[in-house]
Amino acid sequence: MTSKPRLGFLGLGWIGTQRMQAVAESGLADILAIADPSPEALQNASRIVPHAKCVQTIYQLLELELDGIVIASPSALHADQSIAALERNIAVFCQKPLGRSLSEVEKIVATAQRADVLLGIDLSYRFTRGIEAIRDSIHAGELGKIYAANLVFHNAYGPDKSWFYHPELSGGGCVIDLGVHLVDLALLLIPSPVTAVSSRLFCKGVPINPVSTGRVEDFAIARLDFASGATAQIACSWNLHAGQDAIIEASFYGDCGGASLRNVNGSFLDFTAELYNSTSRKLLAGHPDSWGPRALLSWVRRLAAGTRFDCEVNSVLRTTAILDSIYQRS
Repeated sequence: MTSKPRLGFLGLGWIGTQRMQAVAESGLADILAIADPSPEALQNASRIVPHAKCVQTIYQLLELELDGIVIASPSALHADQSIAALERNIAVFCQKPLGRSLSEVEKIVATAQRADVLLGIDLSYRFTRGIEAIRDSIHAGELGKIYAANLVFHNAYGPDKSWFYHPELSGGGCVIDLGVHLVDLALLLIPSPVTAVSSRLFCKGVPINPVSTGRVEDFAIARLDFASGATAQIACSWNLHAGQDAIIEASFYGDCGGASLRNVNGSFLDFTAELYNSTSRKLLAGHPDSWGPRALLSWVRRLAAGTRFDCEVNSVLRTTAILDSIYQRS
């Protein structure tokens, strides 16, 4: 591609609008169109990109000459919308989760591969400076052999959209909303096959079976066992009595050292990462760190460079398979 990618943005809630603004400010792409069924959302977003065409549906976007579409719509729509764009040879960058189940995600990835079109997912926490620094420390051997990990994401507010609480729309509760990031980080930093998954899910303090109930979980704990011998414990929740807005942590422990990413004072955005050696610690990365749009901007740069289907996206299949196991679907 010799010119800036021509993009459309579908879904203009808080995340969609923030991501769109970041692309607009970067100058890496031309935003030709924005789409949302809400006139108010369109009006607010059009202030940021006044020259963009305003439409309401993906089908109207697909009639335009676009190189890529950024999708930030409700989860139930991700699969059909992504496939519709990919089948038109339009690149896709989609909010997580890419699909509500492994079968949906497999269809999306297979469509992208057949069309040889770039597909990206907004697994944004792997782009924080802290996670990048921890990954570098692991690769440098500073932690030795990883044998344990503890990953936590408690959102004391919980989602503010009603569709999150309907499993047919969301695909699940706090696990698919927040746990997807934790599973992604565990698989990213522990390069070994998962051999066993166990989990317990709760709704308002009562254990539930997500397959046989129409409720979504608001608290979950899971254990991943790896072929290397490592074990990762994952916990996530909505509306937990956490004493602050959020508790977010990704800690990894090896036989030579440890490393941890933790949020600062309950923030959803500010993190520190530290390297541990016995009772001492060293700062790896601090804040502020404008990490939120990095996954999208990386996708835009690759699209501008002419990158087609990238098999790295296949990692989302492994992540989604773990989510299905946590939900006891497999």
